[in-house]
Amino acid sequence: MARPSAALRGRILDSSRHLFSERGYEATSLQEIASDVGCSKAALLYHFRNKDALLAELLTPVGQRVVELLEKVAPLDGEELVRTTVADLVDSALEYRLEIRLLFEDLPRLSHRPELNLLPDSTDRLFDCLTGRSRDPRARVAASMVLTGVALTASAPDNAPVGGEGSDADLRQGLVEASLRALGRDV
Repeated sequence: MARPSAALRGRILDSSRHLFSERGYEATSLQEIASDVGCSKAALLYHFRNKDALLAELLTPVGQRVVELLEKVAPLDGEELVRTTVADLVDSALEYRLEIRLLFEDLPRLSHRPELNLLPDSTDRLFDCLTGRSRDPRARVAASMVLTGVALTASAPDNAPVGGEGSDADLRQGLVEASLRALGRDV
């Protein structure tokens, strides 16, 4: 059984993830999060020194997942590198869709907060993997489109791109196939 303190910390993270993605980071107050969780603002501040610390902890798993993806594909080359990167990128985007939505909605304001480290150094490495390590500028443009398109599509509210009626499996398949096509690969 989880300790009460750890359980409260988890509930604070869950509530902030939901409220930030629903209302936006700037529009959500610590008091609203505390009220949603059923604790005092002081109890919330015991676990997180401020709203930026809360956001940083929410976003940490996303960065860790990208690092894991890059480590996994490091020994791969060519077609296997591209396909594995696309599949893992799509899976990651679907798993962290709320965090990604938050990033895209509040990126202009959040990017000016260096303590959040929102723009990881791994973007160029992801481009390398999506292009099969090609330096062709057109391939890198396609990789940029894939990276942005996957993130925006996966994080759209209610699966808007598939009419809200498709399953995650349908969305995943569509994202993988569209990404491979955009990268000039056979589906």
